[in-house]
This record gives sequence, structure tokens and C-alpha cells, in this order.
Amino acid sequence: MTTMTEASVREFKMPDVGEGLTEAEILKWYVQAGDTVTDGQVVCEVETAKAAVELPIPYDGVVRELRFPEGTTVDVGTAIIAVDVAGGAPAAPETPAEAPEASVAPEASVAPEASSAPEKKPEGRQPVLVGYGVAASSTKRRPRKGPEVPVQQASVAIQTELNGHGPATTSPAATVQPRPLAKPPVRKLAKDLGVDLTTVIPSGPDGIITREDVHAAAIPAEAPAPEPVVTQAPVTALAPTASYDAARETRVPVKGVRKATAAAMVGSAFTAPHVTEFVTVDVTRTLKLVEELKQDKDLQGLRVNPLLLIAKALLVAIKRNPDINASWDEANQEIVLKHYVNLGIAAATPRGLIVPNIKDAHTKTLPQLAESLGELVATAKEGRTSPAAMQGGTVTITNVGVFGVDTGTPILPPGEAAILAVGAIKLQPWVHKGKVKPRQVTTLALSFDHRLVDGELGSKVLADVAAILEQPKKLITWA
Repeated sequence: MTTMTEASVREFKMPDVGEGLTEAEILKWYVQAGDTVTDGQVVCEVETAKAAVELPIPYDGVVRELRFPEGTTVDVGTAIIAVDVAGGAPAAPETPAEAPEASVAPEASVAPEASSAPEKKPEGRQPVLVGYGVAASSTKRRPRKGPEVPVQQASVAIQTELNGHGPATTSPAATVQPRPLAKPPVRKLAKDLGVDLTTVIPSGPDGIITREDVHAAAIPAEAPAPEPVVTQAPVTALAPTASYDAARETRVPVKGVRKATAAAMVGSAFTAPHVTEFVTVDVTRTLKLVEELKQDKDLQGLRVNPLLLIAKALLVAIKRNPDINASWDEANQEIVLKHYVNLGIAAATPRGLIVPNIKDAHTKTLPQLAESLGELVATAKEGRTSPAAMQGGTVTITNVGVFGVDTGTPILPPGEAAILAVGAIKLQPWVHKGKVKPRQVTTLALSFDHRLVDGELGSKVLADVAAILEQPKKLITWA
């Protein structure tokens, strides 16, 4: 990574656009070297584990350098663009001697992608999309000390010392026990499994320890493994199996929102004991009420559909059974009862399933709830949902009926005690007032955390929602 030496050059670092995020992928650059930028102008779009976010630059000036090409995953706190705030013309490419920051001492724990990456200038200006800003915080790195060693050599020196070949001769600092290169989730995994990272042989790029390395180290070997051969090239991951046929298969990298969703669902499914209950209900009166509300002047221009009344019914059921609006605090071994409802609505987007939530939904009137639902759905479809909108949910609704599905067994979003799945509404034969008649019927499924919610409480909540949808006037008598 080239470092500008002029006092007028400012470096903009990858910010933490969520809570505790450690990295983001650069999806698109909207500027290139030589472009003039102003304070607040969006310069790039990045994707985190929560959402796609557009980043504005906080300076006026001229772009001197884009530090990483599109498609690169960059650690939070790493400089991604350099801007000459004096407004001068772009400088000529610097010589290697003027780029001392492309090195790292063995004791530094900086991830290699924060130190060097091939530079790629985008061709042409990209259209600017609507964004939602960034958090003000950013990660500052500790100044590097000691003699400079190229990243590749430093990685080899670390591996050499860990593999028992004696101290590396790359630099005098190599004789000091280095801190293993590993990202925070990998360090936590090693701690949980009781694995000493200094004894783990890394297989990731530039000597980074991966989750697979930690798992391998946690399994006792039946026989001594042959000593690995250290080369001057970074260790790379294993190539796809020989049976892979590119003409018959497509491999899609799991990253961003989809990667975070997968991890959250696995964690939830194997942490919280799930129980799911079902009820089939006649919602004919609810559908009639929806049609009447569409003509109400107070709801003109708002999103009025069955989901609106289902959401209101769930809020009323929670008011009648508040203990279901809770979470499990594993660290303190406590049940946390919430006196507010942040109502999550599962939304399918091109980047995967996301669950933004309506803050303090329990305080909203029906028109206010309709307005919030409309904004939530529109923002999700446009890919503009902010990370903050997906945090702090207390209970969720997922409408699988829009896909023609009768029902399902939904998995709880992490930190929530209940999720309601709504199936397709279909015209079916139904016994109504002693006679079989065609009625609009749907099936509801409520999954809940059995540590927090017993069968009685879960059944009461589901029964209340069903009763309201069958007799919508209960929205008035029970509210």
C-alpha cells in the first residue's frame, strides 16, 4: 500500500458502519484518481455482514489514489482512498523506496489485506446511489515499530518459527515470539476450544490462521504429522475438487448479508431449543376489513393489506401476554423482559433474507403502523436498509404465504423469543355457523424459545392472534 508523504494528503479509512463489524467488501467505486470530491460526496459502496452501505468522503479535494479494487474485502480501520485536500493535481506514481508502509514487523497483528493490495482504477464514473451514511467511529492501528519486513517474508518468518525451524533470519525482530495472525472470531473459537494459537500452523493467505486450522488443532492426532514445508509463497486454500465441472455447476462465494444470515441461523438453531405450534384459522372477516380500510380516508396512500392486521393482532397478543416479549442472557443467566416491541418483518432481497424492524411498534396507531410497514418494505427492496434498522428486534413476522406456501417452521432470529409465520390465504371449505361454506383460510405457525416460553404461554399467544384474525373486532375490545 502506497503512503502519501505530503501534508495535504488525507487518508479515509474503512469505518465501522454497524456495531462491532470487522470488515466490509468494496462493491463499487464512484470516483477515480484525479476526480474532485466534496465533503459528504459518496465515493464508494461497500457491503458488510448486515447490509450494503454507501460511504461519503469527509473532505474536499482531489482523489490521489484508490487503495483497493472493487471486490476486495477490507478490514475496518484500513485506509481505502487518499485525497489531496489542497486540491493539487494527482502526483506521479511513487517509487518503491517511498512506500515503507508496505511492510510489517513480525510482532504486529495487522491483517495482510490492510497492508498491501493490487491497485485497480475503475474505468469511468459510476452512477451515485442513494445511501444512508456511516457511523463516525473507525479503528485506529498502532504505529508500526522495528525494522521493516515485506509481508510475504514476515509471514514465512512466522511460519518458520512456529514450525520449529528456529528463529527466522529475515530481521532481528523475528527472534521475538510473534502474535499469530487471526481475526477476532477465530481467536474466540480458539479460546472456546482451548487451542493455543501459537501452536497452530496457518493455512490462510499470508499466514492467517483460519477456523479450519483451529478445528484441526483441536483434534488429537493419532500419529505425528509430517513437518510442513515452508516456501516463499503464501499458503493458499485447497483448490476445488477435481470433479467440479464449471459447465455444469456454479459456485457462489458466501459473503456479506448471506454469510451473516447463515451464521446467525445456525447459531440460533443450535442454541435456542425451538418449539413450533400451528393453528388454522378462518380469516374471511379480516379480508373484508382490509377492503373497508382501503377506503378509509385516514389510510389513503398507505400500505393496507392482511399483513398490516396480522402485525396489529400480534402486537395486541403480546400486550395480553407480555412475557413472550423477552430474550435470554446467557452470560448473566437471566431472562430479559422487554417493555417495548421492535417488530421485525422478514424481507427477501437480492442479497438474501434480512429482518429489519419497526422500532416501538407497540406505540403506533394503525395508520402509523401502515406507514412504517410501507417504508420498511420499500427500503428493503431497494437495498437501502441500514444496519441500525436490523438491530434490536424483539419479535418477528415472516410471511411465507406470499410464495404460495401453506406454512413452515421458522427459525428464531438471534436474541428473540418468538417468530410468527403466516401461510398462504386460500379459499377452502370450512364449517361456518353449522354449514360447510367456502371461506378464506390460512395457517399460522409460532416458533418460540422453550427456555423462555413454555407451551401454555406460546399457545395463548398463538390462540390470541388467531382469535383476532377470525373476529377483527377484538382489536378494539382487547386493545
